[in-house]
Amino acid sequence: MKVKINYIVLIVFFLILLSPAYTQVTRVIQNQPLKTIEEADEEETEPDSTDFDLDEDEDPDSATVIPDDFTSSLDFLLQNWAVDKNVTSNCISQSNPLTDENQYRERLRKLPHLIEMPYNTAVKSFIDIYTQQRRKQVEYLLGLSDYYFPIFESALEAMRLPLELKYLPIIESALNPKAVSRAGATGIWQFMIGTGKMYGLEVNTLVDERMDPVKSSKVAAEYLKELYSIFSDWHLAIAAYNCGPGNVNKAIRRAGGKRDFWAIYPYLPSETRSYVPIFIAAGYVMNYADKHNICAAKIRIPALTDTIMLNRRVHMEQISSVLNIQMDELRLLNPQYRRDIIPGDIKPYPVCLPHNYANLFIDRRDEIYAYKANTLVDNRRDEVEIPKPVYNPPKRDSKSKFTYHTVRKGQNLGSIAKKYRTTVAKIRKANGMRTSKIKTGQKLKIPKR
Repeated sequence: MKVKINYIVLIVFFLILLSPAYTQVTRVIQNQPLKTIEEADEEETEPDSTDFDLDEDEDPDSATVIPDDFTSSLDFLLQNWAVDKNVTSNCISQSNPLTDENQYRERLRKLPHLIEMPYNTAVKSFIDIYTQQRRKQVEYLLGLSDYYFPIFESALEAMRLPLELKYLPIIESALNPKAVSRAGATGIWQFMIGTGKMYGLEVNTLVDERMDPVKSSKVAAEYLKELYSIFSDWHLAIAAYNCGPGNVNKAIRRAGGKRDFWAIYPYLPSETRSYVPIFIAAGYVMNYADKHNICAAKIRIPALTDTIMLNRRVHMEQISSVLNIQMDELRLLNPQYRRDIIPGDIKPYPVCLPHNYANLFIDRRDEIYAYKANTLVDNRRDEVEIPKPVYNPPKRDSKSKFTYHTVRKGQNLGSIAKKYRTTVAKIRKANGMRTSKIKTGQKLKIPKR
């Protein structure tokens, strides 16, 4: 009986020792579901396949981070040429009034949007960034939106997408068409080179259509429509725009198949957790800036523009100098031309001009083409002749008594002596030769005269 009791105690003791390890292994297995071949391949090809799970006791809100690219994009606004720094706003901005949570909820609820705009602490943290810490940048965004939002809305409307998606470029690039992220994503909608080319955007040394607000907006609308067709949820589609559909699918699997952004929130990359809250905050501040006493800045971008197709190679300096338009303004209206060159000699390319300059360009077209043409556009050679090689005979050392000759096929001492205006006897003596026999390739010392 005593032996039986000791045996039972021993079993219980080992179970107690092993239980933490057993529990941990079980939890790991539960968090790593079996994958099909397609799922495994999908995770292999994703650029970021790190395990993004939070600890079970971690507060998701505490994991909210401010993306570096988001901060740097806002900082760029302070140097943006398009903003008239001498007239910082169209009205007098005042201090930010206190706003309670009920007001935030009610204002978000009243937005005429299809995409859900819920309130929570993560959303509030980014509203505070916009309305308290970055008020000056919001002034600039409001001013720039007058020019860019109609471009975005036109592209979104053509795809019958919610127009509130126009707020995405605010968090992607702060409405900077030349923005470049740490990862190399470029343009106002932040496309990588591969994605841009896959959707038909031209990217080369002279032209980068990822920076073209009109063309990139059409591609962004097409891409967002495809993402929505995958997830049937706009928050998930927006999250996938940030981190890729592979990471969103992975988060859905880890959340037990739940297809809701806030349900999969803990399993997303940290920056993507912030992405939808920033989107909601951007929508809030662009609609309720006046409630926080923020006024739109004065912007230098012309209200009306015209586009002219060019069939010749033109440098922007030619247009700037002849029509007296600032280069910065031309670059702002035509950000896709990376070297200030419009390569119309390759195929027709557009140039966007202020409305009142379009007719002037047509009238002075020949003058524009001729201005510094030799140095700005006609400095490339279409064909180059290859010059004939110049034979430079080896220099003879004036201090030496001899020059040297390599015997070629068919030569004899007589012909060599005649060439150097000497005698066979002298050549034989200089080389210690007993006979006049020589062979091809033999090197001979030839006495100088």
